[in-house]
Amino acid sequence: MQHDVWATARTSACDARAVSGEARMTAANVPADRSGKTYRYVVATALAVVYTFNFLDRQIVSILGKDISTELHLTKTEFGLLGGTAFALFYTVCGIPVAWFADRGNRVWIISAASAIWSLFTALCGTAHGFAQIMLYRMGVGVGEAGGSPPSYSLISDYFPPRERGVGLAIYSLGVPIGSMLGAFAGGRIAAAYNWRVAFFAVGAPGILLALVMLLMVREPKRGSLDPYLDGATAHDAAPPLLAAIAGFFANRTLVLTAISSALSAFVGYAGLIWNPQFLENVKGMGKVQIADYYALTLGVTGVIGTFGAGWLVDRLSHRDRRWFAWVPALSFLLSIPFWIGLLWAPTWQLAMLFLAGPLLLNSMYLAPALTVVQNAVTPARRTMAGAILLFVLNIVGLGVGPVYVGRIADAMEPVHGKNALAIGFAALIPIIVITVGAHLAAAASIARDKRIAAAI
Repeated sequence: MQHDVWATARTSACDARAVSGEARMTAANVPADRSGKTYRYVVATALAVVYTFNFLDRQIVSILGKDISTELHLTKTEFGLLGGTAFALFYTVCGIPVAWFADRGNRVWIISAASAIWSLFTALCGTAHGFAQIMLYRMGVGVGEAGGSPPSYSLISDYFPPRERGVGLAIYSLGVPIGSMLGAFAGGRIAAAYNWRVAFFAVGAPGILLALVMLLMVREPKRGSLDPYLDGATAHDAAPPLLAAIAGFFANRTLVLTAISSALSAFVGYAGLIWNPQFLENVKGMGKVQIADYYALTLGVTGVIGTFGAGWLVDRLSHRDRRWFAWVPALSFLLSIPFWIGLLWAPTWQLAMLFLAGPLLLNSMYLAPALTVVQNAVTPARRTMAGAILLFVLNIVGLGVGPVYVGRIADAMEPVHGKNALAIGFAALIPIIVITVGAHLAAAASIARDKRIAAAI
């Protein structure tokens, strides 16, 4: 009871400071014609568009997987490496030094340059003539995309006060489902009309133009003007040295458990994103054009609802109990298990698509809550680095291991089970989902004891 009273009092004081900080930003830190509440949503939407192309460039590989694998003679393990590990390794490792620089430099310029780099390497994938070459280009995509999300998280946190930050980060995170949907639709349709190489050229080129648009639309805000601080921290605190920032993240129990639970969530989510198209085509008999239309639409609609819905829910429920930041994804993953079982059982692709809608929606409800926890739990000078470390853990486990896990199991089962081997790989995700639920519950217990988050919500 005493802790709740303390938290309530602290929250009231912090709300006043947040409102005051918001006023300071409006009056002093943003140009007059770009100030106020409307512009913060313009910024979040512009960053979401960039993130859409970011994810479009990732997702297109899974849609084109069968054609790429056939022409370049790839095994399922090699394709898992191409779609996941090769990208994730460079994406996560390069994200740390980029974040260190972004905590000290102009975040808008970094995001713009990153967009141009990953778009160029995406287009180059269309010129590949072997596994080594296309893997090298995918590594280049990873290097570019390392400069996208961590600076964007930090920017949004300087435009949205703590009580609205879940919605701001959820708007940005809509780039995941929308980019995945457009990648599935455009990749499938272009490949069907032309070939997989043209598809890479077509989705890579617009990102270079988008990099220029970013520089015209988004302004660099003052760091930390909307935030309360604990333990003597102020908006003027300098970004810590690289090793100190990393050590500080892993010394925080809530941040570590949030990263672990997010990594396990991404393990399941990315395994599905990479292998869903081939599962539907090879196991359930769905055609390429049908995947481009029906799967793409389902992926986009369910992802938008799940991603934005999770951010909206935690902004409201966390006022009553901040453990909802982790309870929402825990409940979502638990509810997805029957849908996974139904997906494996479904005798037709039409029924399989109905069951697949469940995991596509429910397994997307972890990212916005996790981002909000991390951004609220650290000072502004540490935000970009904290976001990069979260993505490092999330992607090295989720994107780096998840697709390969399913691919290796499918390769091992293929001599006996043929095209149904991929279904066995999917079945092996169900125990991972159970572990994921437990990890989110552990994070919820830690969040309940975290004073910094108590002060920020």
